[in-house]
Amino acid sequence: MAIQSKKEAIILFLGDVFFLYLSLFTMLLISYLGFPEEAHLDEHIIAFSIIFIIWITIFFIAGLYEKHTILFKNRLPNIILNTQVINTFIAVLFFYLIPYFAITPKTNLFIYLILSFGLILIWRIYGSAFIGDKVKGAALIINSEEETRDLVEEVNNNSRYSFYFASIISPDKSVKQLSKEILNEVKEKNISYIIINLKSERIKKILQDLYKLIYEGVEFIDKYKVYEDIFDRVPVSLLGYDWFLENLSLSPKVSYDLVKRMMDVIISLPLALLSLIFYPFVFLAIKMDDGGEIFIRQSRIGQDNKHVEIIKFRSMSGLDEGEEVLKSRRVVTKVGTFLRKSRIDELPQLWNVLKGDISLIGPRPEIPALALKYEEEIPYYNVRHLIKPGLSGWAQIYHDNHPHHGTDFSETKMKLSYDLYYIKNRSFFLDLKIALKTIKALLSRTGV
Repeated sequence: MAIQSKKEAIILFLGDVFFLYLSLFTMLLISYLGFPEEAHLDEHIIAFSIIFIIWITIFFIAGLYEKHTILFKNRLPNIILNTQVINTFIAVLFFYLIPYFAITPKTNLFIYLILSFGLILIWRIYGSAFIGDKVKGAALIINSEEETRDLVEEVNNNSRYSFYFASIISPDKSVKQLSKEILNEVKEKNISYIIINLKSERIKKILQDLYKLIYEGVEFIDKYKVYEDIFDRVPVSLLGYDWFLENLSLSPKVSYDLVKRMMDVIISLPLALLSLIFYPFVFLAIKMDDGGEIFIRQSRIGQDNKHVEIIKFRSMSGLDEGEEVLKSRRVVTKVGTFLRKSRIDELPQLWNVLKGDISLIGPRPEIPALALKYEEEIPYYNVRHLIKPGLSGWAQIYHDNHPHHGTDFSETKMKLSYDLYYIKNRSFFLDLKIALKTIKALLSRTGV
């Protein structure tokens, strides 16, 4: 079973391309009252194809090829509107500022923008009918944790999945009762899929009974994979040591690590030099605000639990290091509020990237005192320190409620679920996706 196959993203992409070009040809038919001459057709196709590449990239950054969860579906019209406004602005700049691609008459562009906006909006809102599976298989899940309830709610209320949960069975019963209930549910509700942890000691005792279901066409799916594929995070409360031993292989990824380090240097060096332009203005702003220190140096947990010192523009009053971070009453200054929203306070950390203490992409480094507290309360928390931390990461992009001030065990546990997903799946493509999403976050002043 493809829990969340690439089919949806591919169909959405092909649909976008189709309606972008359909808008172009419709515009030409309207403008020229018929099919245009070959020269005009070639001229428009070349110019607009360049624009389409840029637009599709903007669609990707905006998340329009993401999994369409319920939360995403509710925000879809607003996302499309904002994205198309940006794309319209880019198109106007492109055709008006680059004479080579100037189209005549200029009204062609505005006709096209109206057509493409309408068709893309209709396609994206009502195109789900072509994406969702018409026939859904019934699934049974064996679990009782909160993550299971979230999973059931998401799947059963979203038409895009190829299955639905017809039954939930708690494993907290005798082995004989558990086996009997599973077999009865499969028969009565025509179950096609069983979402299960086959490595569970309790489940191992009924494997012989479950084996018989293979001959009835029942497919067994790992519960970790289902949750991860749908939510892009790892369910911490469902994990055991076996999951870490099986999934978090830290054998050297020589090519990946080498290229990542090269990209850290190539990207951060020019950015660090350009950022020097901001330093005098930040210096004056902070001095005029409260007259305090310009920079703050913080000890953070780096790779392999080694302490590294990072540097930032100071944005808060009060102590922000050691044990004092747990009890001092820190307040964001007026200038600090702007520095944080604009991300300017993070600029000095580019020198940390050059030094190799942190990377551009990776889990955010934690303050040692907070890390100790989290390790006491959150299982497996220190696993996030197995790789080099970064300026931006998977959790910063997808976790909405970052615990910025003080200790927050619930939100930190959620953040860890995203960090574990990154550690398990880290790759060039995933880093590129995070980088593009970070650009969006910086421009929209959200996340990170």
